[in-house]
Amino acid sequence: MRAIRLCLWLAMATALYGCDEEPKPQPTHRNITPADPALAQIYANSCQLCHANPAANAPLSGDRQAWEPRIRQGTDTLLEHTINGYNAMPPMGQCVECSEEQFLQLIGFMADQPLPQ
Repeated sequence: MRAIRLCLWLAMATALYGCDEEPKPQPTHRNITPADPALAQIYANSCQLCHANPAANAPLSGDRQAWEPRIRQGTDTLLEHTINGYNAMPPMGQCVECSEEQFLQLIGFMADQPLPQ
């Protein structure tokens, strides 16, 4: 009987472990694509794999908070990182045929905010 009580007590303690902790905020992202069909295709083929996957550690599409410090760096830095690669991001973001204008439009879409001029 004593062993049963001990098992029940351990099961209860395990179930309650961490109940007082506040839940960690989950990153948010939009599960949509750009309105322009050509950009939507590029996004689906080149950007979405990382920017819609929290495990990739890339700023998620639509997560304004994650994109804000990057946007503050300016378009020149954003383009440099996109074209040359940055951290785990491959050069050209896996879109070797993309123009700078397309990159900027895609970044603006993913950041969910206008880019500085």
